[in-house]
Amino acid sequence: METAIETLVEQAKAGDKHALEALILKIQDRIYGLSIRMLFYPADAEDATQEILIKVITRLDSFHGERAFTTWVYSVASNHLLTTRKRRAENNDWTFEEYGNLIDREVPAAASGMAPDAEQSLLVQEIAISCMQGMLLCFDRDLRIAYILGEIFEVSGDDAAYILTVSPAAYRKRLSRARTLLRDFMRKKCGLVNHTSPCRCTRHAAGAVAAGLSATDNLTFAGHPSRIPMDGDIFTRILNTAPLERAAALFRSHPEYTAPGTFVETLKQMVEAGSFEIEAPPVIKTI
Repeated sequence: METAIETLVEQAKAGDKHALEALILKIQDRIYGLSIRMLFYPADAEDATQEILIKVITRLDSFHGERAFTTWVYSVASNHLLTTRKRRAENNDWTFEEYGNLIDREVPAAASGMAPDAEQSLLVQEIAISCMQGMLLCFDRDLRIAYILGEIFEVSGDDAAYILTVSPAAYRKRLSRARTLLRDFMRKKCGLVNHTSPCRCTRHAAGAVAAGLSATDNLTFAGHPSRIPMDGDIFTRILNTAPLERAAALFRSHPEYTAPGTFVETLKQMVEAGSFEIEAPPVIKTI
């Protein structure tokens, strides 16, 4: 797959607009998936993805093949996401302690029963995903992106260190710190990881139903277009995995979100309008 992508890169560098469009389609979901996990809200992830795609397109000449092209793309995306302005979800500046207190306040109000129909199972998924997305926001950006790359996307340590421009040892330290913080928090607060915890997604969903809400009211994540949707039976299977693996397994079970289909057309119009240009590689003269 990487060979095919890198062929498109060379063709796009040479001015092939069809290759450029195909390249965007190959990488946009990866960038969007990283952005939505970093920024929570799809609208903010869409804005960031377009900004990153422009950077990738205009800097194609700086890709020299030292790493896989997708690894290089993640490095461009990560640098942007680590340095861009704060987005809406980050303005809360949650800590794990504050987030845990919020969960504790909501648990007693959650209903004990749960309607078993398919629509409400979507609501359970929505609550599970949005709660875990909220946990990611309790990290600072450095730890958040280290966890996403290493634990959710399963990028190798050497590639992740390259992406984040840190030493492999520094990356391993960040990832270890992030794993410890999240595992400790979920062991204390999440019923999917620790059966003794009173917090259950089904209880919160039942409380939402009792309040007159349904899955059709406002699905941000469970209803999001995706290449691979969340497996409805994943929670049962994860409870049978080793406790130390449950947190990561839950995050990996989230849908593989697809980026909006408007990116290619928008960027195509910007190229044609001269809003930006692909920087051509330097011409090497031979004697």
